[in-house]
Amino acid sequence: MEIRNSFSRNVFNVCNVTLLTVLSLSMLLPFLHVIAKSFSSSNAIIKGDVIFWPVDITLNNYSYVFSDVSIWKAFGVSVFITTIGTLINLIATATFAYPLSRPEYMGRKYMLMMVLFTMIFSAPLIPTYLVIKSLHLVDTIWVMIVPGLISAFNFFVMRSFFADIPGALIDSARIDGCSEGGILVKIVLPLSKPAIATMAIFYGVSHWNSYQTALYYLNDRTLYPLQLKLRQMIVNQELSNAANSSFSDMIVQSPEGIQMATVIVATVPILLIYPLLQRHFTKGMMIGSLKE
Repeated sequence: MEIRNSFSRNVFNVCNVTLLTVLSLSMLLPFLHVIAKSFSSSNAIIKGDVIFWPVDITLNNYSYVFSDVSIWKAFGVSVFITTIGTLINLIATATFAYPLSRPEYMGRKYMLMMVLFTMIFSAPLIPTYLVIKSLHLVDTIWVMIVPGLISAFNFFVMRSFFADIPGALIDSARIDGCSEGGILVKIVLPLSKPAIATMAIFYGVSHWNSYQTALYYLNDRTLYPLQLKLRQMIVNQELSNAANSSFSDMIVQSPEGIQMATVIVATVPILLIYPLLQRHFTKGMMIGSLKE
């Protein structure tokens, strides 16, 4: 059906583009402000001359970040949590979602209701802490992975994708003697790349940006992830003296440039993941939006 271009439609398009442009700039400008400060000198930041473009461009802020051993340790912890945690999350979610996506399994409705209940009602902090303590996870790196092993929202998205796989295909594999595990690994998962890519981004971003779990359950500073280290630098103004004493004056006078450089270092790695999975992620976001 051909849609005629009328005056009212053209006005709507102009208003729509203008509104979306303003919204995009409102989200982009704070990020540009952070980048500008990360490349600006301490004096320019103190004077308030930095807005969206660096003033007195310098790399001292990044030199401090790259020379601070504690930041690199926190970076390594975040990388471990994100990679290993995301892998474990995907395995657990897929193995739990597959049987509950097939109509022939008994009791699946009751299991779905239990998962839905956890999605609506979350456990309070103190009972959660007692459970985690009883599992001996306090002050271990696994406390940031195991308690959030399966996200209820991600589970329902993956289950929805598995349910769309034709039952005749799975029945044929069973007739050929394939086990349920083999069906999942050889048939279901290869056909579910968009869903897996979507879940990988959701889980990965969640792990990378998480700091509350570490704040509640970790006392060992060597296990702090990068986001918690960043929170200490910004909220508590905790900046360690790097090996080079030339940073001492900069830390005392204007720590904001160092903080902004740390924000960029903590943000860029997760931004680089999206282009790698963009094709599958875009398709995975359409799960359940169309009905035939």
